[in-house]
Amino acid sequence: MRYLRKSEIDPLAISMCGLKLGQRVLVVGASDPGLIAGLAAKVGLTGRACMIGESEALTTAAAAAVEKEGALVESFTAPLGALPFDGDAFDVAVMRNTLPAIDAARRAAAMREILRVVRPGGRCIAVDDLPRGGLRGLLGGRTVAGPSPGALAVETLTAAGFRAVRLLAEREGFAFVEGIKAVSHSD
Repeated sequence: MRYLRKSEIDPLAISMCGLKLGQRVLVVGASDPGLIAGLAAKVGLTGRACMIGESEALTTAAAAAVEKEGALVESFTAPLGALPFDGDAFDVAVMRNTLPAIDAARRAAAMREILRVVRPGGRCIAVDDLPRGGLRGLLGGRTVAGPSPGALAVETLTAAGFRAVRLLAEREGFAFVEGIKAVSHSD
């Protein structure tokens, strides 16, 4: 049954981000070079793909892996609470396992910055690993105390000021959450 097989060109995490040719995307977190390369390929040469991480070593390694995949991405190393981009610079920000990895104060500062660099009407998408259950989760180390990754992302994006925040899906070991930056009507 060939039609049921997952596409290796367009895996679920890339599809769920809904990027289009020519868009400007910021990937927050450098832990998943495959996702970064796939997102960069989606926006193509007419778009802009950037990634940012807090660790120089991780960012450099991810940039090399993305380049090896044949994708073009600009890489930056900076604190997530002080992004080196102009306001409204991106159509979409994708956070990969970022929110569960940082403490509440840094999470709030990072979200203020992400809200600042996403254009009005733009989107923020959190893609987080779901914890595994049972013995497999204990052995694999992906069990989590506290709120689920999806619930944490919904709460964090809402608190930051994103609107229409919703859990898109929990599939194939991932939670996908999306929020939209409000368009101001103060003109």
